[in-house]
Amino acid sequence: MKILVLGSGAREHAITTALLAEEAEHEIVVAPGNAGIAADVAVETGLDPLDGAAVAEYVIENGIELVVIGPEAPLVAGVADPVRTRGIPVFGPGKAAAQLEGSKTFAKRIMEAAGVPTGRAVRAATLADVEKALDDLGAPYVVKADGLAAGKGVLVTEDRAAALSHAEHYLTQGGVLLEEFLDGQEVSLFLVSDGHTVLPLSPAQDYKRLLDGDAGPNTGGMGAYSPLPWLPETFVDEVIDTVALPTVRQLAVEQTPFIGLLYCGLIVTERGIRVIEFNARFGDPETQVVLPRLVTPLSTLLFAAATGALSGMPRPEFALDTAVTVVVASEGYPEAPLTGRPITGLEAAAEVPEVTIAHAATARDASGTLLATGGRVLSVVARGTTFAEARERAYEAVGRIHLEGSQHRTDIAARVS
Repeated sequence: MKILVLGSGAREHAITTALLAEEAEHEIVVAPGNAGIAADVAVETGLDPLDGAAVAEYVIENGIELVVIGPEAPLVAGVADPVRTRGIPVFGPGKAAAQLEGSKTFAKRIMEAAGVPTGRAVRAATLADVEKALDDLGAPYVVKADGLAAGKGVLVTEDRAAALSHAEHYLTQGGVLLEEFLDGQEVSLFLVSDGHTVLPLSPAQDYKRLLDGDAGPNTGGMGAYSPLPWLPETFVDEVIDTVALPTVRQLAVEQTPFIGLLYCGLIVTERGIRVIEFNARFGDPETQVVLPRLVTPLSTLLFAAATGALSGMPRPEFALDTAVTVVVASEGYPEAPLTGRPITGLEAAAEVPEVTIAHAATARDASGTLLATGGRVLSVVARGTTFAEARERAYEAVGRIHLEGSQHRTDIAARVS
């Protein structure tokens, strides 16, 4: 199959790696890609993934049979719509359904209409609204940017002044949501949807805080592991019945079918499962630990979802081993990452058994030197028969990589080792 993957991060590298691992001769193009992806498949650096018309033309001219949209920005911009209109299967929701991630207010309305369990929330358009909501909901305060914020728009704090400051910043960008604080273990569950049927992937847990012990600011994610042995066996079925299917059916009723990857950000509280947020695409870094364990061909799932053919398909199968990913980030991330620094040691890191490296923000200069071009630079992924083995391999590989000033957490999956 000829497949176009849109995006440039570790998520897209992980998707590409999974497609290449199949016993099929896929022809894969990634736009715009990164240095790591370019070492594996063809990249189109000149194709803007946010330009729906250009993507549609490229797809037609190059005989693309499936388009996979990785990041949230092109989904919220509606890139899937002109491609789908031309009759090309697209894995990714159209602009209307992608508001499930693009607007937290929209997501809360859909959850309310569908009867999905979630925390109380108040949308604020002014600082006075924020102050009232903070007083009503109480501490710890949960303040979220209403729109996209690259994983950094959420603040959970006991400090009322910090909550007000965070809200004030995002009020200038379209409003904020104040939410009830929910306490418990967080779980990420991906579900493939064709607009009517959903099939679950393996649960994962990511680490949003920058520093060990869940300290420091929120980030786009500093690591993840899968599976989650502490979850009850009924967890996935419960999420399908109470969260995923009601949400997909509500969107279908509203004539905005959700075709793609429904990311359920969940928390297991004393009162049961609650939804923290929805995303409209594969999560990063969870994708890096879910897809390596996937036994079912990924292309089969993506194409079936894009063509409305999930009904009657068996649930995806996963290997029984474990996977851990550790994110290597630039100095200064997330506030002001220092970029342009050389990266070395990747060949030595990849020699560690069962280790792969997904590039997130890399490029090569004119001399061929590999450089860091963003905040989260690499995802070092390791598999093992146990979490202890996977962690040992991941951190051994991280130790072989050199990026001046780089930072990473040292406690990814430690709680389950």
